[in-house]
Amino acid sequence: MKDNEKKLTLTSFDDIFKNDETRQEEKAERVQLISVDLMDDFPNHPFKILDDEKMQDTIESIKQNGVLVPVIIRPKQDGRYEIVSGHRRHYACIAADVKEMPAIVRDMTDDEATIIMVDSNLQRENILPSEKAFAYKMKLDAMKRQAGRPPRNNLCQVGTNLLGKRSDEVMSKEVNESARTIQRYIRLTELITELLDMVDEKTMSFNAGVELSYLQKEEQRQLYEIMECDECSPSLNQAQRLKKCSMENRLTKEVITEIMSEEKSIDMKVTLGGNKIKKYFPRDYTPKQMEQVILKLLDNWSKKRQQNELEK
Repeated sequence: MKDNEKKLTLTSFDDIFKNDETRQEEKAERVQLISVDLMDDFPNHPFKILDDEKMQDTIESIKQNGVLVPVIIRPKQDGRYEIVSGHRRHYACIAADVKEMPAIVRDMTDDEATIIMVDSNLQRENILPSEKAFAYKMKLDAMKRQAGRPPRNNLCQVGTNLLGKRSDEVMSKEVNESARTIQRYIRLTELITELLDMVDEKTMSFNAGVELSYLQKEEQRQLYEIMECDECSPSLNQAQRLKKCSMENRLTKEVITEIMSEEKSIDMKVTLGGNKIKKYFPRDYTPKQMEQVILKLLDNWSKKRQQNELEK
């Protein structure tokens, strides 16, 4: 037989006599026990796995009851698997010294896997801003790529796969955030790690972090050095001015120092519930009248306190 002749592959005897129902059953997803050692993390997984009290509860639960919800994994070419949903359960199994865990093996594209990975983790409570930022970016990029491809049942691409809507508009409904909010979260991915950590730790506001994301990386590093040295963080107003200077190509280290050395105005807000103060006023007093009396009393108290200070 010549080398360039195609080899014939004969259908096996068993395959010939399989009916459609049998073939469908073989293709159907089912829960399997898979070794935890064969499972790898999803590439660039944006959600942090913390060994906190909740994780310890999960570990104890798995020791006592096993894994109640199967993980979702997809096969890799080297015979291993990639975790799409269930990273915390996988971590807990390893910590609990559990060798196998229930899993659903599913074939999917990179983009399909990314969207499922993000959606399954967004159901968690207490998601950090940095986690949302990178998760939203990964999902939106995947959706944009999918929108640019023809559907599997239609080889002729017309418009988009998303009924003519922008990907961030579709995603907005899925994650219950406005398209603008999604884009603002994604801006945080442009921050250097040190500044992004400050947003996570709430030592810098989310809005200030968004504004600083427009600074060049070297400008961000210079800013962080000054912030660390002076033990301070920028207000929203300062962050906006830093951004403006950066856009105008005049954000030097001296300018950063000048802006950051300014004293911040403190916006104090004290709320007094109606039930706490209404007993001190006639019943027919309006909130406005109550406010006027309170301010007058505070003014008299302040004058008296100043007078006492002078007499000391």
